[in-house]
Amino acid sequence: MGITNPRDMTYIHSYGGEAIFFESLGKGKLMASRCDNPDCESKGSIFMPFRIHCPDCLMKNTVMDITDRAKEKAIVHSFMITERTGAFNTLPTPIKFVNVEFEGVCTILMGALIRGEPKIGMRVVPIFKTKDPDYIITDMLWVPADWPAKDLPEGYSY
Repeated sequence: MGITNPRDMTYIHSYGGEAIFFESLGKGKLMASRCDNPDCESKGSIFMPFRIHCPDCLMKNTVMDITDRAKEKAIVHSFMITERTGAFNTLPTPIKFVNVEFEGVCTILMGALIRGEPKIGMRVVPIFKTKDPDYIITDMLWVPADWPAKDLPEGYSY
């Protein structure tokens, strides 16, 4: 005799203090954080990827919008191209991972260049999945600065 007891599990995941970052991607905005603690030696440091707390003084950071800065002055710091993907990958291969440097930001953000060929120092701009966002990091991808809007992936815009 055998008994089958199927289970249907529901998982609830929370981004906690980083929720504003992922929610903003779906609205076409790139949020960073800044340490404003006057007693911290990192005061004024802007962090991207988003950090809830300053890594030096552990005070809560101030949320700030750097969308315009990213659209005007983001460049490829380094890159790698891979044919091998991880589990649950939804990006087309080869994947062109780029480390993006922003003027005035002390950290570097990794993302995927979805169009064009990466070159160190090339200017890139973010595109956002504002139509039916998934609230994950791939709601923001990168394209060369002069890429035509008509050639963006479906659901993405500048």
